[in-house]
Amino acid sequence: MHNLHLILFIAALLLIDRYVLSGLRGLPKKRRFFHKESFTRSYWIFTVLLLAVIFFVIYVKVGFGVRLGLLVLFFLAYLCKVSFALFILVDDLRRAGLYFSRKKTPPLQTPETKAKTFVIPRSEFLMQAGLLAGAVPLAAIGLNMKSGLYDYHIKRHTLYLPNLPKAFDGMRLGQISDIHSGSFYNPRAVRGGVEMLMREKADLIFFTGDLVNETTPEMRDYQDIFSKVKAPLGVFSSLGNHDYGDYAEWPNAAAKQKNFDDLLTTHKNLGWDLLRNENRRLKIGNDEIGILGVENWGAIHRFPRRGRMDATVKNTDDLPVKLLLSHDPSHWRAQVLPEYPQIDVMFSGHTHGMQLGVQTEHFQWSPVQYIYNEWAGFYREGAQQLYVNVGYGFIGIHGRVGILPEITIFELKAAADPKLKEA
Repeated sequence: MHNLHLILFIAALLLIDRYVLSGLRGLPKKRRFFHKESFTRSYWIFTVLLLAVIFFVIYVKVGFGVRLGLLVLFFLAYLCKVSFALFILVDDLRRAGLYFSRKKTPPLQTPETKAKTFVIPRSEFLMQAGLLAGAVPLAAIGLNMKSGLYDYHIKRHTLYLPNLPKAFDGMRLGQISDIHSGSFYNPRAVRGGVEMLMREKADLIFFTGDLVNETTPEMRDYQDIFSKVKAPLGVFSSLGNHDYGDYAEWPNAAAKQKNFDDLLTTHKNLGWDLLRNENRRLKIGNDEIGILGVENWGAIHRFPRRGRMDATVKNTDDLPVKLLLSHDPSHWRAQVLPEYPQIDVMFSGHTHGMQLGVQTEHFQWSPVQYIYNEWAGFYREGAQQLYVNVGYGFIGIHGRVGILPEITIFELKAAADPKLKEA
């Protein structure tokens, strides 16, 4: 079924390309470039390479940054094509209207015009407007990509937990994810985001993986900055797919292991409690809740599967609320929902919202949704919830458009979600 959907998707894209090419070749003859055979060949070669990106990111094991960059290139190219195609469609509707109106009331013909077949030319104005419309999104995105890199936004949510002990009612929980320190080049801006988080005075903080891109030394210039991330009840962290050093080349296994050991030491130096398939009991007075952290586990097999949920939930059956840190949101639907109904909320990152898309209060879209069912914000299945943070840092492309770096603040409420009561 998956392959059938992929074939239909490719077929739809080829139809769009054929339509766009027909519009380009329908431009006035004075625009000779678009009428050359070499242009047609070049167009189809570029299209085939572009479509090959889909198969490459699905079936070839490469770093997330490379994959993200290729996918963004793919969707930007088709954004331009679709923008132009809409103008071709408007022009075709105009031409169809003229054709049928002339069929209904044909113009008076002279002997000279009788021999000629009437052809309604394309509107040069609409075609030029279409070319401009296709170029504008690309230009606008290019201009705004870097401006969003350090434009940290605080998102506030109420987290309803019916079984939450009273001692935890009203507690403030902060979350950041996907720091990717190897991509940073502006320590002052990074520090500003940390200061924003600290001003929120969260009672506890979660970091849900991907501290680095490839190697631990990337944190050298940023360890002092992130060591300022503190909370009265602790900062709890988990590992992401980038933290294992799988995307770097190592001279031997020992060098890779040392890099990983150094990463574990970095978490300690930051003062963060790294949870590796284990849990902690968070206690206030006589009340307790569980903070659980699992190593990376994703439904997509090219990512490392180090997570062991059986060890993570060990000795937590008596806890009324269990909060799970798991980097990859696909873990929720693939394993947590069907096998671990005792998990109340899972906190994730990983997707970055592909650093490209649209997010408003009531609507969100990103190309990454065609890869991940859950990719940003809140999701619920029965009594279980998932929250996906779109990341503090960036990787692959040095830009964010529409999907800005996120700091999340939750207020925990010992009540059922009122929206569910209304439903």
